Amino acid sequence: MNRVPLAERMRPTSLDEVIGQDEIIGEGKILTEIVKKGEPVNLIFWGPPGTGKTTLARILAKEYKADFVELSAVTSGKKDIEAVVERARQNWNLQIRTVLFVDEIHRFNKAQQDAFLPHVESGLIILIGATTENPSFEVISPLLSRSRVVVVKHLSRDDILKVIERALKAEKASRRMDKSAREYLAELSGGDARSALGDLELSLSLAGAGKITVEIVKEAAGRKVPGYDKAGDGHYDNISAFIKSMRGGDVDAALYYLARMVEAGEDPKFIARRMTIFASEDIGLAANGGLNMAVACFQAVERIGMPESGLILAHTVVALTKSKKSRKTTDAWYKAQDLAKKSMGLPVPIHLRNAPTKLMRDLGFGKGQKWEAGFHLDKSYLPDEISGQKIFEE
Repeated sequence: MNRVPLAERMRPTSLDEVIGQDEIIGEGKILTEIVKKGEPVNLIFWGPPGTGKTTLARILAKEYKADFVELSAVTSGKKDIEAVVERARQNWNLQIRTVLFVDEIHRFNKAQQDAFLPHVESGLIILIGATTENPSFEVISPLLSRSRVVVVKHLSRDDILKVIERALKAEKASRRMDKSAREYLAELSGGDARSALGDLELSLSLAGAGKITVEIVKEAAGRKVPGYDKAGDGHYDNISAFIKSMRGGDVDAALYYLARMVEAGEDPKFIARRMTIFASEDIGLAANGGLNMAVACFQAVERIGMPESGLILAHTVVALTKSKKSRKTTDAWYKAQDLAKKSMGLPVPIHLRNAPTKLMRDLGFGKGQKWEAGFHLDKSYLPDEISGQKIFEE
């Protein structure tokens, strides 16, 4: 009997063996190029569970010929971090690189994340973090600025089918699982390869020497329900339907999708965060209080927790859904960004520049400006070359 789980036995050992992730692996793609250059880069892998974040970290460490150290932010503390630093110092003296992989790095608090900074800056440690949460909110800015964020996406249904087929072949069981059972297992996985392999392993055990049918897969999967996985397709599909329902003013649908997400165990902060974005993006100037309400909702959810926060979420959802909608500021912001990208080299008009010296004043810097409330200069505030551009539409 093999005591090593099937998911571990099937773990790829090189980038060529990785299924899916075509946007980051392949000719000209970031991970392949990093390996080619041989220069380690601090990385933050951001993506749902079971998509290969740990596997990719191990592959990179192998390519770097580095000592691979793995910590989980759930179970590790200050002493573990200190031990890793000491090990890295010993490796440094032996001219060996140290790759520290921190799983669920978002669970480390600010002080713990701060502890990595000097060692990441000095190059003593090559940090690879993995998170299912948006790093912009969960990883401290100094650490984020010293790392490249790499988005690892959930696997497609076809990718999961390839993972299942590879595992069946390795187990010499390809003929024992019919097409419908494979497709059902792939659907059930929600894009999580680890989940699919775990269910497949139990299905193989339950089937014995017989055929693996849909019924056996159902029994192996237990209470899992296809159609919603908070880290797979259901996560993205439900939040999309939720936002569109609020945008369309359908209170019943918005509450329904909120309930589905809460029942599935979605992080309530994630839901509140998306509502905060919605309040500016879709409501905007039509109801300026919407943003304040969404921010208050996020803060309340953060402080109170579930299940009571469900009421706060529902209250805010109804209010935002019933609010008037306006995309004027959203459209104007996109126009401003586009125009700025095309004209970054244009100089700021001389009459808008500061004039701290007599020479600058003599040259016309700040000419005509007055320090008066509501003062308006009868000249364009934009560079001359784009002075006629209209960004915000009244």
